[in-house]
Amino acid sequence: MAGARKRILHPLLATAHLRPVARRPGGARVGGMATRDEQQAMDLASLREDYSRAGLTEDDLAPDPISFFHRWLREAVEAGLHEPNAMVVSTASADGLPSSRMVLLKGLPAEGFVFFTNTHSRKGEELAANPHCALLFPWHPLERQVRVEGMATPLEEDIVAAYFASRPRGSRLGAWASHQSRVVDGREELAAAYAAAEARFPDDAPVPVPEEWGGYVVRPESVEFWQGRPGRMHDRLVYRRSPSGWATERLAP
Repeated sequence: MAGARKRILHPLLATAHLRPVARRPGGARVGGMATRDEQQAMDLASLREDYSRAGLTEDDLAPDPISFFHRWLREAVEAGLHEPNAMVVSTASADGLPSSRMVLLKGLPAEGFVFFTNTHSRKGEELAANPHCALLFPWHPLERQVRVEGMATPLEEDIVAAYFASRPRGSRLGAWASHQSRVVDGREELAAAYAAAEARFPDDAPVPVPEEWGGYVVRPESVEFWQGRPGRMHDRLVYRRSPSGWATERLAP
């Protein structure tokens, strides 16, 4: 209608439309356009939880963050969380462009947090140019998160080789087949590369570490332990490295 005013919602109050895909006769979903009746509206502004499972006080802390992280990680495992060692690794390029991805924590020595990856991937190249990084462990069912900021250092070859040998054979072959973060023409190209790796390393042959594969230890400079609390009055206790050891402080939520 001419002259009618268009209603504009504040972004926080607008609804996001989830478009279910079409279904095959047996009920399986396939790609395709959804009809108006198939659309579901989700009110993002109203999605919230009030956290009340636990609290965190200064008396709960261990002398150092690695010891206390061991305690929280053990509780996450015992609670049955799916992949409790999954963490977000955030890196930045030399000119400050950030990127994040999920990886698995694979070691927790006194020095810090260990993970393995393709060193020619985007995160590997960014860590080579700028070793400062951040980690995040999102333990939502426990209303907890752990934030780590530190410096990533490449691991020695013998440590990398020992871990690589412990991986399932399929994962070792996949490390040879996939040049992580590189553009490929399609899944067929990856399948062909995997088949070539299988042919190169038959069942009775060892699978060595690819040249572009390695690992890092993130030496923490700060570690924040976050526990959800009612009314958004969350507990945030942070360890910070100092010349004399670890100092702790509380942050406002």
